[in-house]
Order: sequence, then C-alpha cells, then structure tokens
Amino acid sequence: MTTPPKTTLQYLLQIPVLVAALGYFVDMYDLFLFSVVRIPSLKALGVAGDRLLPEGVFLLNMQLIGLLIGGVLWGILGDKRGRLSVLFGSILLYSLANIANGLVTNLTQYAALRFIAGIGLAGELGAGITLVAEILPQRLRSYGSILVATMGVLGAILAYFVADLFAWRMSYYVGGGLGLLLLILRFNVFESGLFETLKSKNVERGNFLTLLTNPQRLRKYLLAIVVGIPLWFVVGILITFSPEFGIHAGLAEPIVAGKAVMLAFAGQSLGDVVSGLLSQRWQSRKKAIRVFILLSFSVMLVYLLAPIPQTAQFYLLCACLGFCNGYWTLFIVMAAELFGTNVRATVATSVPNFVRGATVPLTWLFVLLKPVMGLTYGALLIGAVIVGCSLLALHFLEETFSKDMDYVEV
Repeated sequence: MTTPPKTTLQYLLQIPVLVAALGYFVDMYDLFLFSVVRIPSLKALGVAGDRLLPEGVFLLNMQLIGLLIGGVLWGILGDKRGRLSVLFGSILLYSLANIANGLVTNLTQYAALRFIAGIGLAGELGAGITLVAEILPQRLRSYGSILVATMGVLGAILAYFVADLFAWRMSYYVGGGLGLLLLILRFNVFESGLFETLKSKNVERGNFLTLLTNPQRLRKYLLAIVVGIPLWFVVGILITFSPEFGIHAGLAEPIVAGKAVMLAFAGQSLGDVVSGLLSQRWQSRKKAIRVFILLSFSVMLVYLLAPIPQTAQFYLLCACLGFCNGYWTLFIVMAAELFGTNVRATVATSVPNFVRGATVPLTWLFVLLKPVMGLTYGALLIGAVIVGCSLLALHFLEETFSKDMDYVEV
C-alpha cells in the first residue's frame, strides 16, 4: 500500500522543526532579556545616572563578542559533528549561563556571564535553520522560516512580560529553566538526511578557512553578512537605547526599554510572516528582503527626524521598526541556501552572529558620534550608510529560492 504524501502541516510539525523553533524561542528570550532588564539590573549593581548608557553598551558588546566567537565555533562543529550536537549544546550552555546571570553581584561577573551566554546563544539559530532547511522540501522552506522566526519573537515578547512580573534575577532563572526543559525533547530528534549522506563521503566538512581563501566564496560570504547589518542597527541601537531617544525627543513620560523591545518584536513577528509569504508568492528571497530594507529605512527617518509629541506614537514607531525587521530568518535561510552542505552550518551560524557582532563597532561609532553630531544625526548617518551598503550587497547576491540544497563546496 502506497504511503500518502505528507501534508504541509505534517512537514512543519516534525519534531526537529518544532525543536528548532522552540530553541529559538528560548534563544530570543535570553538574547533580549538584557535589553529589558538593562536599567534595573545595572541600578541594582550600583550603576546610576550618566553611567547607565556606557555600562549598558559595554555589557551588550561583551554579549555580542561572545556571539561573534561562538558563531564561528558552533558553525564549524555543526558541519563536523552534526546539526543536532550544536542545537542542543548551545541550548545547554546558554541555559546554564542564563541561570548564572541571576546570581551576579558585580559588573565584572555580569560582563563575563554575558560573554559566555553570547557564545551559547550563537549556535542555536544557525543550526536550527540549517536543520529545517535541509529537512523541509524546497517549496516549504519559507514556511519553515516563518515558524522558527515567529516562535523566536514570541520568546522576546515573553521576556518583557516575565520581567514585568518578576525581579530581574528571577527573569534570568526562568529563561534558564525553559532551556533545560527543552533538552528533554532531544531523544526524539533526528539528524538532517543530507548531513548523514555527506558523512559517508570523502568530503572535508566545516573548514571555515575555505570561506576565506576562495575569492568567490569570500565575496558571497561577506555580501551575505552586509545584507543583515541593518537588522541589528535597529535592535542594538534604536530599540535598545529607546529610553535615551525618548528623552531626546522631549517626551514627558520616560520610555520603558522593556516595553519598546516587546512591541518591536511583536511587530517583527508579524513582519516575519509577511516576508515569508511574500517570498513564497514572488518565488524570491531577494525581492522580499529588498522591500523590507527600504521600509525599515523609511521608518528610521520618521523615528529619528519626525516630531513625536506622545509616548504612544513613539511606541508605535518601535513596533513599526520591528515589523520592518521581519526578514531576519528569511535572510538566514538565504545565507544557508547560498552554500553547500559541507559548510552550510558554518555559514548559517556564523553569518547572523557576524551581523550581531557588527553591533559592537556600530555602538562604538554611535557613542563616538553622539558628542559631535548629536544623538539623532549620529544614528541617522550610521543608519543611512549601512542601509545603502546592504541594498548594494543584496543586488550582487544570487537568487536562492529554487536552489537545490543537495550539493557541496569543492
């Protein structure tokens, strides 16, 4: 008797796809919990007044440096040892680091643990997206990205509500506990068939240097990174430091960073769905991503230059910025599709983390330009340059929507 073909829902509800999505849920919870609890946690550790911004930037940069280093390490492991080893190894590390974050008593400990958490957070999304992209048929990869992205954004929203209900230390404990609970599902997850087939072949896997020594691959790799940088300009500067932008706008009521983060990621949840559907409808990754980058820049201009008389309007703009960031996982899927199976996890894990890591020089430049150009125009200059570069990079990348994933880099 012939087995009937799987439906779209059956494909999307496979355990590996669900675990990748839930892993990103916990990943995003931790990743943006710091944005939510930045001010209360720093105040509890004795930081006040003008030191809140520079100390917050320092801790954020420590996390991002961890993401940058972890992105390369986990990516190499993902191609050498398998997607699953990275998926669960990263979840374990950032869950334990999350719990430890709730125990800090000084800034040195806080910085060290944000760095360790960053290393752990670096692996889950790239491994998850690689696993999902290789398990799902080509026609459903956009839907897979929608599911993973939506679950991740819901994790960021949960971070806001947990931080609102509990003290900042308890918020970290909750995130760590959720990650450890997810590890229970590890016994029911199967490895990517493409990776299992690759293991039987005499092909070098996970060699990061092959991305740097071949001019064509290096060009493609760097272009993929540049395409995603506007995403983390929005998150790392415009949303994370929304309280400072609110003060500069002259709002009478102070902006709550946690609420701005929650609204931005609620908007991104909708944006992820829309970008995935547009990619599916247009049969193109590039068209959908280009539209969202242009929308993002338009909203940046309003956020930075338009008069904002009311707090509610400011929060609405945060939600709109989040919506325009809704091509994040679509961008990672495209990066995974650009490269062969033997370096796919390396690329899919390192590219988003180099994008996240780019926030380090961006925040450094932002702090440097602030006294010279002011808060608004310093941010605007940075935003305009990176958006222009990302559109140019996207133009030179190939379209990957219909690309067969069963190939290797030689």
